[in-house]
Amino acid sequence: MVVDSDKHRRPRIPALNIKFILLFCLSFFLLFSDQKNNYVSLLRNSVAIAIHPIQSLVDFPQRFGSWINTNISSREELIQENKRLYDDQLQKKLALQRLASLEQENIRLRKILNASSTIKNSVQIARIISTDINPFRHLVVINKGEQDGAYNGQVLVDSNGVIGQILQTNFLSAKVILISDTDHALPVEINRNGFRALAQGNGSFHSLSIPFIPNNADIEIGDLLVTSGLGGKFPNGYPVAIIDSISLNPTQQFADVTAKPLASLNQAREVILINSN
Repeated sequence: MVVDSDKHRRPRIPALNIKFILLFCLSFFLLFSDQKNNYVSLLRNSVAIAIHPIQSLVDFPQRFGSWINTNISSREELIQENKRLYDDQLQKKLALQRLASLEQENIRLRKILNASSTIKNSVQIARIISTDINPFRHLVVINKGEQDGAYNGQVLVDSNGVIGQILQTNFLSAKVILISDTDHALPVEINRNGFRALAQGNGSFHSLSIPFIPNNADIEIGDLLVTSGLGGKFPNGYPVAIIDSISLNPTQQFADVTAKPLASLNQAREVILINSN
């Protein structure tokens, strides 16, 4: 006997409809419970705490890359800022050095002007523009020449004493031999007693030889030597040097005498030309 299965088959509700109804009821219940007891917020916070390490791990490459970029950018900015500050500091130091140089030049020029105002002869100020490359010659070149009235044999002084004299003139410049050159000698006298002598260059900027001084001559350390005016080139009365050494030798006819030049022979930049014509 065949049983008709259609008669005993129960009607079914589609599974999708059942799930929808259950989810709707659950949602309504959760919404109602969250408003009353805040259960869902607690659940959400618990889930957030649980997955935070995973989120941090996922986000780590991006955060690490951002940190690297920030540090590299900051380091590059610091390097550039440090370079800029160093350049500014260097420029300020150079400016200060230039100001110090100008200050010293101003002091020198004031001394020159004060010295020139006490000279009775007509004068003009010149600047040393070069020195001789031969270390055994004490020669310099000044920026005054024939067009400025410079002439051979003209005397040069600085604010302290005699520098030298013009050896050769050109149209725009002149070559000067210093009193310390081994080929130069000038007649001097002791300012204290008028004793005449000769101041001769010995190749040192800081010393002059005073030859042919008798052992019994009235000469003392500290005596001032001035130009005597003899010879017709150097006007008389200009300071030259100070006696700084006297060595007496009984077996010799003359004493060994040296003097220290008053002029700054290896430092002067500005000089005074004295017109004695």
